[in-house]
Amino acid sequence: MSQSEAEKPSNSILPRHVAIIMDGNGRWAKGRGRPRHMGHQAGAQAAEVVIESVARRGIPVLSLFAFSSENWSRPQGEIRRLMDLFRRAMKQAVPKLHENGVRVSFLGDRSRFPEDLQVKMGEAEQLTAANSGLHLNIAAGYGGRWDILQAARGAAQEVADGRIRPEDIDEAALGRKLSLSGLPAPDLFIRTGGERRISNYFLWDLAYTELYFTDCLWPDFDADALNAALADFSERERRFGGVGREGAESLA
Repeated sequence: MSQSEAEKPSNSILPRHVAIIMDGNGRWAKGRGRPRHMGHQAGAQAAEVVIESVARRGIPVLSLFAFSSENWSRPQGEIRRLMDLFRRAMKQAVPKLHENGVRVSFLGDRSRFPEDLQVKMGEAEQLTAANSGLHLNIAAGYGGRWDILQAARGAAQEVADGRIRPEDIDEAALGRKLSLSGLPAPDLFIRTGGERRISNYFLWDLAYTELYFTDCLWPDFDADALNAALADFSERERRFGGVGREGAESLA
C-alpha cells in the first residue's frame, strides 16, 4: 500500500497507545446483501491497513478488540467462522508482522479457544517477543471485568500465601496484575460503527483515555479515518483531573 498524505509524519501530538473497538462488520455486510462472515473478512483487511498505518506513524502501542468474552454467546456457526478467520490470520498475518518488527500479544482468557488456536497464539507471541517495533495487542476472549477479577484474585492469593499484606494492595500493585501491565494506558480510544459505549473494554485502563466515536463501519475505516481521529486527539487538552490551561490562568 502506498503511503498516503494521511500517513505522512506531522507535528501533531500523537498518542502512545491507541485502543480500538472494531465495530460494524455485520452491518457492513448486511448493507451489501452479504452474509456476516463476509463483513468479518472485510474487517480483517481493514485491521491490516490500520496496523500498517499506526506502525508507520511510530505510535508505540495498538490494541484491537477482536473478540470479547461476551462474543461466545453468538450463534455457533458464526463463532466457527470467526475461529477459522483467526486461523487464517495467524498463518498469513503473523509472519508479515514479524518481518516488519511488530511484537504481538494476545490479551484475554484463552481457555475457551480451540486448542490449536491457543498453541498458535503462544507461538506468535514467542516468535515476535524480541521485536522492537509496534506492540500489537489482540484482545481475544477479553473482558474488562474479567481482567480486574483475575488481577484481584492474584492479589488475594498473594495475601493468602503470606507474601504481601492486604494494605500493600494499592492501585499500582493491582495494575501490575492487569493485562496491560508494563504498557502505557491507552491515550486514545476509538470505536467505529456508531455505538457510544466502551463495552467492557479495558475498564481500569480507560480512566483518563480520550474517547473518539465514529459512525464509520469498521471495514470502511482506513488511513484517512485514522488520521481524523488522531487530528481530533491532538487538539484535546488532557487534564487528568487537573484544572487545565484556562483554569490555571484564572487562578493566577
